[in-house]
Amino acid sequence: QVQLAESGGGSVQSGGSLRLSCAVSGFPYSSYCMGWFRQTPGKERLGIAGIDSTGVASYSHDVKGRFTISQDNAKNTLYLQMDSLSPDDTGIYYCAASTRASSLAGLGCPLTFNYKNWGQGTQVTVSS
Repeated sequence: QVQLAESGGGSVQSGGSLRLSCAVSGFPYSSYCMGWFRQTPGKERLGIAGIDSTGVASYSHDVKGRFTISQDNAKNTLYLQMDSLSPDDTGIYYCAASTRASSLAGLGCPLTFNYKNWGQGTQVTVSS
């Protein structure tokens, strides 16, 4: 059974940084996509970063240059380093993971990828 558990959320002032972690277990696939999503109050959950099994990363326009997605395969952990945070980044952050055809490895993961496995979310609050 695949399980994902986010941690690292919290409250921070505008301009500050946070690093989110997502511990992944029961996920034996060598070809995959993993991603981070954000849900702000009253809005739908949207993809903000994705990474495939070869390390190719993709970002939404509003976080590119401020957020960095990475993975530590030895620790089975996905990360999201968030810098230069603004109040607009406030929301619940979710990690997600799914296997993908090995023929697509190295092509990156679209932010709209249809993930099958999700974490429970972690709250990030940025104050001005």
